[in-house]
Amino acid sequence: MTATNINKHLTLEERKIIEKGIESGSTKTAIAKTLGKDNSTIGKEIAQHRTLTYPCALPLECAVYKKCKHGRLCHKDCPDYRPFYCPRRDRSPGACNGCPTYANCRFSKYRYEAYKAQANYKEVLVGARKGLDLDKDDVDRLASIVVPAIKKGLSPYHIVHMYPNIGISEKTLYNYIAQGVFSPWNIINMDLRQKVKRKQPKQETVTYKKREDKKHLKGRLYTDYLQYISEEPDLSIVQMDTIYNRIEGPFIQTFHFLDYDFSFGFFHEERTAENMVKGINLLEDIIGKDLFMQHIQVSLCDRGTEFSDAEGIEKDSDGLIRTRVFYCDPQAAGQKGTLEKRHTEWRYILPKEIGLRELGLLGQDDLNLVLSHLNSVPREKTRGKSPFELLRFFCPELLGAFTDFGIHEIPKDEVILKPYLLKK
Repeated sequence: MTATNINKHLTLEERKIIEKGIESGSTKTAIAKTLGKDNSTIGKEIAQHRTLTYPCALPLECAVYKKCKHGRLCHKDCPDYRPFYCPRRDRSPGACNGCPTYANCRFSKYRYEAYKAQANYKEVLVGARKGLDLDKDDVDRLASIVVPAIKKGLSPYHIVHMYPNIGISEKTLYNYIAQGVFSPWNIINMDLRQKVKRKQPKQETVTYKKREDKKHLKGRLYTDYLQYISEEPDLSIVQMDTIYNRIEGPFIQTFHFLDYDFSFGFFHEERTAENMVKGINLLEDIIGKDLFMQHIQVSLCDRGTEFSDAEGIEKDSDGLIRTRVFYCDPQAAGQKGTLEKRHTEWRYILPKEIGLRELGLLGQDDLNLVLSHLNSVPREKTRGKSPFELLRFFCPELLGAFTDFGIHEIPKDEVILKPYLLKK
């Protein structure tokens, strides 16, 4: 059948044909020919109106999870990570109806149902033609949840996962904000970080100086790191860096545990190699030698002079190797991209434009408060689980050590990612 009615809206009967076509394993092209529609029309219809019926329980959809050698502690920096791809679900026809492996599949499953698709279509149509289908009570109920959360610095993704009974999707919440539903509470598009154009940093004059000593880099380059973790794929990796807003300090020595997406840090008055080693030693004291050697088997940092004491980092007080340290290439922050991404969240609370002390960061107790809130945020890549939740499930002993040090899980509706956190 030729596509003679390409521009007409789909009817319920046509949607029933689409559903039957998916169940029989027909491609989008075959369904389009049956209905006399364009391929793109059928593709968009299925993509827009399929519903998630089973979310993947794994942190990531990894194609090699059945043969995983890392205890299924999935993260994108895993050397064996391969994104799962299902031709039936992800390409054509685009939904899981009728799939023979549906019952046993561990990955996210989507179904297309004609009646639901028709209802969704009518809802969108009514909203487009008559405005939002919300009464004052609906708006007030949503505002009571959304407004405080946005003012705490949380994103629509965080909100819909922290409040599953909110009754709307992340996309719908973005649309409501864009359409001014919450403008009476002074919430507009500009309150969303993704909607604000990033301010370009001022171009600073670059001065070069000769590196004093590179002996510590021998055998510890990024190429050595890649070789090392390829030979030992089960290793637990921690990425390290420093955060500061003024050259005179104070400074934060940051650690990011890739297995759990968990952030940790120490407050320092000076950014020296000696202080960084003291931080490593203190971390070993806090969690204990056994947990240290189990969870910090590899350390990856940049080439800043504060990390130049490689032996001090690698060896404990008895001179025994406790970890292996490696260094990223120059100007290659992406090589420890997970940590850099988390640093953007640090900056929600500790923006660069203001000194850390002026923001209220006066010592380790204040830093622990920041860490408590950062680690209580649900993560999209871990299916809405927070780092605290991952750590509690996979390693309660490590969580207990951090809790004893003063880092505590914050109730999700009390999480704050704004500078005023330290002013409370």
